[in-house]
Amino acid sequence: MKSLLNQINSITRIKPEVQEALFASFKKEEIRKGAFLLREGSVCKNLSFLEQGCLRGFYYLEEKEITHWFAFENNFVTSFQSFITQRSSVENLQALEDCILWSISYDSLNRLYDMYPEIERLGRMVCEQYYLRLEERYVNAQFKTASERYNDLLTSNSKILQRVPLGCVASYLGISQETLSRIRNKK
Repeated sequence: MKSLLNQINSITRIKPEVQEALFASFKKEEIRKGAFLLREGSVCKNLSFLEQGCLRGFYYLEEKEITHWFAFENNFVTSFQSFITQRSSVENLQALEDCILWSISYDSLNRLYDMYPEIERLGRMVCEQYYLRLEERYVNAQFKTASERYNDLLTSNSKILQRVPLGCVASYLGISQETLSRIRNKK
């Protein structure tokens, strides 16, 4: 819970009594490597803070897995589309390592939004950070070559290459594993 407090304080300051109300709404959750936090077709009921481990978000396209994000320690994770709309998810969230998460339900979070403007501000700021990562990912996918995307990954988030299977990395970069191997061999 301390890492969650540190992450919140790095985003915005909230009063101790507001922190207390917020933390009382979070529940600890542990999931094993390979387990799903959410499966396509289910409604995402929680926003989670990843205290330990690694998760990925992916879609199926013609029975092929397309990884579109990874999360590591100190990231907030959810299927934002499903969580916000409370409709069925089109993505899957899967643990790539054993994970410890702190989760808050959609209903609890919205009650807190109504009660505390500081928490509503925190929620907006978390969504803004997510949007910025999403836009950066879009720009990379649209305007950079596979080699440029790989180099960006090396400089901005090299832990992905240390902790994530190469098949998932290749999918994330939008290339085949063979192409990834060729790019890596040129380094």
